[in-house]
Amino acid sequence: LCNCSSVGSIECNRTTGQCRCLAGYTGPHCHSCARGFFPEQGSQQCRPCSCSPTGATSDQCDHSGKCQCKVGVTDLKCDRCSEGYYRFNETTCEPCQCNNHSQTCDNATGTCLDCHENTEGKHCELCKEGFYRSTHPAHGCQHCPCSIIASTGTCHIQPGETVPRCDRCRPGYTGLNCNQCDKGYYNSDSICVRCKCNGNVDPALSPSVCQPDSGECIGCLYHTTGFHCELCEEGYSRDPVGTNCTRKEATLGPEPTEFTTSAPNDTKATSFSTSVLNSTLSPTTLQTIFPVSSSDNSTSALTDVSWTQFNIIILTVIIIVVVLLMGFVGAVYMYREYQNRKLNAPFWTIELKEDNISFSSYHDSIPNADVSGLLDDDGNEVAPNGQLTLTTPMHNYKA
Repeated sequence: LCNCSSVGSIECNRTTGQCRCLAGYTGPHCHSCARGFFPEQGSQQCRPCSCSPTGATSDQCDHSGKCQCKVGVTDLKCDRCSEGYYRFNETTCEPCQCNNHSQTCDNATGTCLDCHENTEGKHCELCKEGFYRSTHPAHGCQHCPCSIIASTGTCHIQPGETVPRCDRCRPGYTGLNCNQCDKGYYNSDSICVRCKCNGNVDPALSPSVCQPDSGECIGCLYHTTGFHCELCEEGYSRDPVGTNCTRKEATLGPEPTEFTTSAPNDTKATSFSTSVLNSTLSPTTLQTIFPVSSSDNSTSALTDVSWTQFNIIILTVIIIVVVLLMGFVGAVYMYREYQNRKLNAPFWTIELKEDNISFSSYHDSIPNADVSGLLDDDGNEVAPNGQLTLTTPMHNYKA
């Protein structure tokens, strides 16, 4: 009897007693699995190992069907690269090239996954945007000292330098880290603002245009002045268009003539020449005192005299008129009081003679004046006729 396996054998040679086995079976009775096959759990059938000839060390597998894989190769049949390896080919799997910034990569392309320490790129060889490759620690990516307000935020280290340099500064900023204001700008609360000089500063003559800390314009041109070159220099005025400062042209009066003034109580006249007046008075004042018939000169004078000056002149004239009126009223009042006091004051007349004194009074408001107390003495008496009698121990005087 052959006693061959009903599953693994084809037939039995009754002469020799040997069993002829199917593919994948071996042994005298075809009960065992051949090399490269493994018994399937729960049955007597032998299944092929199917180990990858590239990733497995041999074609043999264990009873579970797992193949013995090479380094960097994994999976049941050793047909996939392990974590940290890529590019499964006819040779073997290669380790990921991630510059120690990642442990995994795509097993087909080798692109590194989940780059650490602010790195990026296929092999984590680049720094992320806003970071730069530092020499200490080696190959570490540090944050750029560049503000996104003053620059693009990116930087790099040039060969031979140890300090990073910002790639590109925004308009108005300059410097290694874009932390300074460029020419034509000034610092306003840590922000660079363009100088405001109304186009009256030439950058070729004044490169900085304005003070970098305050914004005051430097080197105002075209006869302008002021913090922002917005005013005209003394002797210049803004033209009608309002863009340029032009020199004020002095208004010339008529030909020199003489003006004669006479004092009330003096017959001698005094002459004033216009040349003297021009030397002491401004053209505006001369035109105010002596109007010029020419329409051009009148227009120029009105242009020179501003509304403020006109209001000041009117106010001054009003004050002078009020003061004169008050003085006149006061003088009239004082004169009338003086006349009243003079008329109402008592007027006495005393006539001295050799033997008597005549005493009389002239007063409008006191027609019957009592003169008894004028000469109050024990020896004085008043006669019935109004005469005053002076009596002394030695002499008697009749008044």
